[in-house]
Amino acid sequence: MGILERFRLNGKTAFVTGGARGIGRSLAEGLAEAGARVAIVDIDLEGAKRTATELAGQGYEAFAIQCDVTVKSQVVEMIERVIERWGSLEIAVNNAGRVINVPAEEMTKEQWSAVVDLNLTGVFFCAQAAGKAMISRGIEGSIINTASMSAQIVNHPQPQISYNASKAGVIMVTKSMAAEWAPYRVRVNSISPGYTATELVIKLKELHKKWTEVTPMKRLAEPHEMKGAVVYLASEASSFVTGHDLVIDGGFTLW
Repeated sequence: MGILERFRLNGKTAFVTGGARGIGRSLAEGLAEAGARVAIVDIDLEGAKRTATELAGQGYEAFAIQCDVTVKSQVVEMIERVIERWGSLEIAVNNAGRVINVPAEEMTKEQWSAVVDLNLTGVFFCAQAAGKAMISRGIEGSIINTASMSAQIVNHPQPQISYNASKAGVIMVTKSMAAEWAPYRVRVNSISPGYTATELVIKLKELHKKWTEVTPMKRLAEPHEMKGAVVYLASEASSFVTGHDLVIDGGFTLW
């Protein structure tokens, strides 16, 4: 098999949480373009349907599933639906997340939990259920969790302690699962995007100048620039890579 063929995902099944928009949507597009069947998973069912419909219109296999990833029973049901529809699950991309910008001394328990429950516990639930499904079926799978460069640095000027802590936790969940599941040939890795021009980030125009000034490449990332990393980690091209966090930040964390 040549190197380009090793990047192909033909015949493989994937799901992407938070797939209705932003980075998640781009990751779903990348997996589909590489040949995978992709379930678009989001709490926003209408948004997930729009993304799935657009992918299907381009000739790719995709369908939408509504799921609150902080509810374990919904996560288990979601994975069962993917396997029921396509017969397998080789790729799980756990991307759903959020941020609340509140100073640490003012953050309420509810605000803390809202971020940590989604960004960390939700990733754990999805990775756990996907890993269990792969292991029980003898599938050589790839689980990819979305962390952030915020796992390594403290963002400035916006305060986001719960986001930073949750994303650091995602990396340790990734490494721990990778170590435990390597004997089952289930690989677990993460990606850590930097500032990316999603709909949410675009609205924060007053911060763009500060962010780009301290980014060596002097710009924000585009969502499509995350595709290559996820296709690589999902494919046979990364067959000996597990427990790795791939940073995609334009050099931001170099300083």
